[in-house]
Amino acid sequence: MIKWMPLGTGARPVPRPVATPLVWAGAFAGAPALVAGLNTVVGPGRPELALPALSLLAALLGLGARFTAAPGTALLCWLFLNGFVIPPAGTLTWAGHRDTTWLTCLLAATLLGTALARLVHARAAYRRLGPRVGPGDGPNES
Repeated sequence: MIKWMPLGTGARPVPRPVATPLVWAGAFAGAPALVAGLNTVVGPGRPELALPALSLLAALLGLGARFTAAPGTALLCWLFLNGFVIPPAGTLTWAGHRDTTWLTCLLAATLLGTALARLVHARAAYRRLGPRVGPGDGPNES
């Protein structure tokens, strides 16, 4: 007689976050590519489109990152937003309220992505810790 056995035995560990330098490298490569693509498609000087796009990039990078990577990721995205979206291109400027809002938005997106990933992983780990139900252990079988 054939006895069916599950292939996965034992608990699966919670995935480890990606190293911070790799997340920053992703931001350093992804932000200029995104800004260059937006400047090519819709034209330069459109922060109302670049900020949501960079926020989405920051959130996606945050999905695999540690919480400690969030400030650097937000800062890298802001540098490319400020330096290459706002005219004159290639010049960093500081407009107090605007840039503070942009940095806050990018940091919040990164932290939200990281928190969402941690919540999903914790929930999956919690579900794996439940008691194992075998044949004859169901609620209706006595």
